[in-house]
Amino acid sequence: MKFEEVKELSSKYLFQNYGRIDLAFTHGKGCYLYDAEGNEYLDLVSGIAVNALGYAHPGWVEAVQDQVAKMVHVSNLYYVEEQARLAEKIASITPGDLDRTLFVNSGAEANEGALKLAVRYTGRKKVMSALNGFHGRTAAALGATGQKKYQDTFEALISQAFEYYGFGDPESVKGMISKDVAAVIVEPIQAEGGVRTAQKEFFKTIRDECDDKGALMIVDEVQTGIGRTGQWYGIQNYGVVPDIITMAKALGGGAPIGAVTSTEEISKVMTPGSHGTTFGGNPLVTASGCAVLDIMKKDKLVENSRDLGARWMKDLKAIQSPKVKEVRGLGLIIGIEMESNEAAIAVQKHCRDNGVLVNVCHGNTVRLIPPLILNDGQKDRFTALLKECLRNHFRPSGGIPKQIRIRLHCPF
Repeated sequence: MKFEEVKELSSKYLFQNYGRIDLAFTHGKGCYLYDAEGNEYLDLVSGIAVNALGYAHPGWVEAVQDQVAKMVHVSNLYYVEEQARLAEKIASITPGDLDRTLFVNSGAEANEGALKLAVRYTGRKKVMSALNGFHGRTAAALGATGQKKYQDTFEALISQAFEYYGFGDPESVKGMISKDVAAVIVEPIQAEGGVRTAQKEFFKTIRDECDDKGALMIVDEVQTGIGRTGQWYGIQNYGVVPDIITMAKALGGGAPIGAVTSTEEISKVMTPGSHGTTFGGNPLVTASGCAVLDIMKKDKLVENSRDLGARWMKDLKAIQSPKVKEVRGLGLIIGIEMESNEAAIAVQKHCRDNGVLVNVCHGNTVRLIPPLILNDGQKDRFTALLKECLRNHFRPSGGIPKQIRIRLHCPF
């Protein structure tokens, strides 16, 4: 089907709740996507941090095909071998005693499950979350998302249980947490909030305050988890062990899966009938997750994320331009904050016009969240395009753009 046909069908039959770019892809291979005309794009978005193994990874494809041929779904009325095996593999990579997992279908559902778990375990009624954070679009997750633009017009569904602290501000946490707080939920990096980072002291303060007040620390690893930051989980960069970790995105390699992982003690409060989901942890998605973790360990993709990401950050931070305000991130989640939304969109368009896909988030941040199989040549291709865009596509202050000066033979 040609692109215009896809666009017409979408316009006619789909909710128009996405601001889509004029592209539709037919297939992918490695770090590349291809459209119906055969155009190739280096994908540095990876389905919003989902396709950690890239596209059509042979080991993952084989595992999924094998599982489809055997059994896709059976429900949680019965024991599911693939689900148990994936839970065991998750326990092998989580910090501390976090070795009990509940499977759901998405990151938002994982955060909903974590919030229910914390409230039920503590018997308390308040939850603290960070301003500028993002935890999903379902009702409780939306309440935890401290950004009015996502909550606007949905206030009737949002609980008054949520209070908001300043991300990266230890004193804000200290000043708000009390003995009626069930949990503090936090992202290791505010991914949708512009790839915002914080210091180790901030996360240690949350841990200490939760211990002191009897609250649970929930870390949302939906985007930062499963190797993205150069550690299995982003919170491991800060030397802190939370009470609950949520994850999704990269865990399934493209299959829709989310998970809540906690300790045996905390997990015991979720008795039969207290929480559940029809599709959560079915054989197909958990077999996918098993393949992802096995391949990532075998191919040392967490280490690749750490080392390649560090080299990339060094290269990007060396770029001198008034259009670039800051470069931040860890591993292979990198944000390049531009001086304006227009500048960020210009970089995105220049890259796309030259066969490279990047994402703009939080208005003016170019976000790089590529497959973890990325190599140096591929990262350098983006860096070169960024430099080219900064050099050629922005008007110098008080002068005429270089391209026009050349065309007009201007000496200034």
